[in-house]
Amino acid sequence: MTGRVLRVSAVVVAVVCAYAAGMITGGGPPVERRADESAAPSLLDEAATRIGRAAAHPVDRGTLDRAAIDGMLRSLGDKWARHYSAQEFDDFQGRLNGRYSGVGLWLGTVEDGGAGRNADRRVRVASVQPGSAAERAGVRVGDLITHVGSTDVTGWDAARIAAQLRGRPGTGVALTVERDGAPQRFWLVRTPVAGNDVTVADLADHTRLIRVGAFTRGVGRQVRGAVAGAAGPPRGGLLLDLRGNPGGLLDEAVETASAFLPGGPVVIYEHRGEHGMISERRDVTRPGDAETPLVVLVDAGTASAAEVVAGSLRDRDRAVIVGSRTYGKGSVQEPIRLADGSAIELTVGRYRTPSGRNLDGVGIEPDVAVSANRPPKEAERRAQEVLRGLLATLPRPAAGSVLDKDRG
Repeated sequence: MTGRVLRVSAVVVAVVCAYAAGMITGGGPPVERRADESAAPSLLDEAATRIGRAAAHPVDRGTLDRAAIDGMLRSLGDKWARHYSAQEFDDFQGRLNGRYSGVGLWLGTVEDGGAGRNADRRVRVASVQPGSAAERAGVRVGDLITHVGSTDVTGWDAARIAAQLRGRPGTGVALTVERDGAPQRFWLVRTPVAGNDVTVADLADHTRLIRVGAFTRGVGRQVRGAVAGAAGPPRGGLLLDLRGNPGGLLDEAVETASAFLPGGPVVIYEHRGEHGMISERRDVTRPGDAETPLVVLVDAGTASAAEVVAGSLRDRDRAVIVGSRTYGKGSVQEPIRLADGSAIELTVGRYRTPSGRNLDGVGIEPDVAVSANRPPKEAERRAQEVLRGLLATLPRPAAGSVLDKDRG
């Protein structure tokens, strides 16, 4: 789908795959009301009217509507379902398009205390954009958000905190995080944040490090260009760093995986159809570099669309995975815009890796484990060791060949 937005009558559907927003595709036209249904006000309308007339402390209709929507979403038992205000949804779309003003953070959710999926969840820093106000101030991946300004945001979800951090360029915001059990305080000045979720570094050993912070629009194309490079693929191999990547657009994840695969499946998407569950396979968009040795770095912040990429490259025997177990989000959400500009987001399906594995609540166990308690550079060092081992298994070029001469 190449990052498109489908416009279906008055309903707008965006395709995303992240901590609090997964992927998916389109939908049918709105359901039409039958003639007999329009003859009388709905039960909700009647209840709102009665509350307005009889309650000792009535609230406005907009507040009642929002409360009703929140109640309907809670009844689903869907931990990812939520209601975005119009401003929140516009901010969310702007972030996916790479256009917003803020401090340069991607936020995600981490389990805090207890074991399993029922533990309390807290909001953590999932990724820090290079060159941003947050990076310059010293905010780190893994920091737990506790306060924005003087407001205690414990218990808030990631979208609500992110909305507080965004604002007009040039304005400041105080941020307090918990790091190693102690508070850390920062003063950040908001700036226009350009889409810069792909960074590339050519290392001294002819290895190319491609860091993907999130799957916003255009990332797949940038990764494909980074793999090829101005002078071709690096002879020392490729490192794809997906640590702290909370996900993003599924189309961009498919395009990114395609940059490393010759063809075939990337992900399987299962969703409800008119006559039951439907399984759809998303294949490589166009062949990529299937030869240059590849190592993928992951951690507990690698989630959703990022797990689609890592899972596909692992299942297709294209890469060695190094790091710690990934987050494990295999559910699929669909955000649908409502008439007032707000949006609801629902879980509508699940994705599986090409071999059929469901990663939800499980994640990806690395081929080469590096403890999450070790410094990030340790995982990078280990990944380079693995890459050198992969290179050592390749056939050596014949004496006098162009490659042999180039190596000097």
